[in-house]
Amino acid sequence: MPSALRVSAVTKRYGDFVAVSELSLEVPAGTIYGILGPNGAGKTTTLRMINDIIAPDEGDIRILDAYAPGREAARRVGYLPEERGLYPKMKVGELLRFFGQLRGLTKREANRRADAWLERLELTDWKLKKLQDLSKGMQQKIQFITAVIHEPDLLILDEPWSGLDPINAEVLREIVLEQKQQGRTILFSTHLMEQAEKLCDYVCIIARGKRVLEGELAQIKREAAGDRLVALAFSDDAAAKVAVGAWDASIVASHKQRTGHMEVELAAGVEPRALLETLVAAGVGLRRFEMVEPTLHQIFVDRVGADAAEGELA
Repeated sequence: MPSALRVSAVTKRYGDFVAVSELSLEVPAGTIYGILGPNGAGKTTTLRMINDIIAPDEGDIRILDAYAPGREAARRVGYLPEERGLYPKMKVGELLRFFGQLRGLTKREANRRADAWLERLELTDWKLKKLQDLSKGMQQKIQFITAVIHEPDLLILDEPWSGLDPINAEVLREIVLEQKQQGRTILFSTHLMEQAEKLCDYVCIIARGKRVLEGELAQIKREAAGDRLVALAFSDDAAAKVAVGAWDASIVASHKQRTGHMEVELAAGVEPRALLETLVAAGVGLRRFEMVEPTLHQIFVDRVGADAAEGELA
């Protein structure tokens, strides 16, 4: 599979502080790739290096298998920064045309695409308003249009859901999926694991500037499960009590219980069949016995650590 982006052993320092340390990742073309980590992990620094806003102290970055970060690559890349930066006194339509022309579009084509995007995001009535007259959510949608108006091959979004209400967050998620269906590659950073789990084909988890885990999300989840998490549902509360009394630490390492349901972590080396046989032998009434795939949040906490992962909820 061709690569849309390759980051090789990149390091960025600010004095004695190492913001990114020997980071390597590869983004396959035509996929949605998430750079995940708590606040302060180095996500934004990484995206700024890819966009040639700052330069790495060490390492190499290649975009679309052909370009180093810079002017030549910029026409093929769309970028939504975490810190929004638009001109508040410009009218919306003028601003979108300006950004489209900066990316190489003709005036006519920039106007056509701006109108189409304003209609898509239900902002047509605001075309002649100054940006400062729009709500923060509307301004964020305008900033998103500036990132996609030139139809880039690689779309980079830094914390794109920050500040969006649930309805607009869902609209943005749908657009990201549309961009992928049109053959584009989407790279985004987030500390919100729920959004990443809905969208990502591949993820890279970083903490304290270092890569912790990278790969295809489905494979990461399969490996993290390791046939050790089992979801149980019982015929009644009495059956749940019998179940807890039927096993010991050699079979079950831990369990979490709520009314009628339980999630069980098997002890190391124990096959799920051993638990099932134990419960059947004890006469436990079961309505569900199912292997559980861990959530991305659970994987994130396991690999980053609970203290570092507190930033996910910040």
